[in-house]
Amino acid sequence: MNKADLKPLPKLTSDDEAERFVETSDLTHYDLSGFKPVRFEFERKSAQLNMRVPASLLTEVKRQAAARNIPYTRLIREMLEEGLRRVKKTNRDDAKD
Repeated sequence: MNKADLKPLPKLTSDDEAERFVETSDLTHYDLSGFKPVRFEFERKSAQLNMRVPASLLTEVKRQAAARNIPYTRLIREMLEEGLRRVKKTNRDDAKD
């Protein structure tokens, strides 16, 4: 199906309405090109971190976060999580040698 044949998504006014729509509709018939990936955060944030960084670094983090339309603190948290994943992977790979 080409893009010209796709229907626009209806305006859904509640979670229940959206759930019914998704359960009963074939989404391949709708234009989903405006969708953006969303990352949900379920873990409770119970610890606080306070650090000093160069102003230029914070400015760039805020600029990157604004470009992604997310709070800069969330971007920092995502960067920490990604960095830890990489370190853990490197440690596992090193342990195999």
